[in-house]
Amino acid sequence: MKRLSAICMTLLFALFALSGCATQQGWVTLIDGEKGLDNWNRIGDANWRAQGGSIVADQGKGGYLVSKNSYKDFVIYAEFWAETDTNSGIFIRASDANKIGADNAYEVNIWDIRPDPIYGTGAIVDVAAVPVPIVYKVGGRWNTYEIYAKGAQMTVKLNGTVTVVAQDSKFPAGPFALQFGAGVKGVTGGPIKWRKVEIRPL
Repeated sequence: MKRLSAICMTLLFALFALSGCATQQGWVTLIDGEKGLDNWNRIGDANWRAQGGSIVADQGKGGYLVSKNSYKDFVIYAEFWAETDTNSGIFIRASDANKIGADNAYEVNIWDIRPDPIYGTGAIVDVAAVPVPIVYKVGGRWNTYEIYAKGAQMTVKLNGTVTVVAQDSKFPAGPFALQFGAGVKGVTGGPIKWRKVEIRPL
């Protein structure tokens, strides 16, 4: 019973922290419409460019936009569009800005058809799983992510719904990155579009 109460309190705390995102001050906009590539370092061969009011990638073996600044405690707000076969995500607290991966950062996933679905869309790969069969899907429409990280506490909110709450302290701080990844069995997956990306340090 005590464990259940602690989980409920953690979830309520996370929901409260995220509920004020739209009204609180201190937000830094890194992508807004067609602006924003100057705020990022590029890794890999993805063809990132401004197109149709968004930052888009749809070709290449894979690549990342990596924030030029490092962050410890923060809330990220992102608006994105993906296809069902898009492999993307937001990697937070990367420990190596030149080699982004789920083994040195927390990967908040965007991949509706991930071969191992427990870490599909809405999950934190290798840290916090989502329900199977797949509940959270984003393909073919605009979506929002809110990612809260303070100390070991992390909460992911997709389109207004909390998908995972996790406690993990492997990676305490670092830049964050936006991904365009290879699809299933290495084939090119669908595009990823980022219409708005903001961060608020805590």
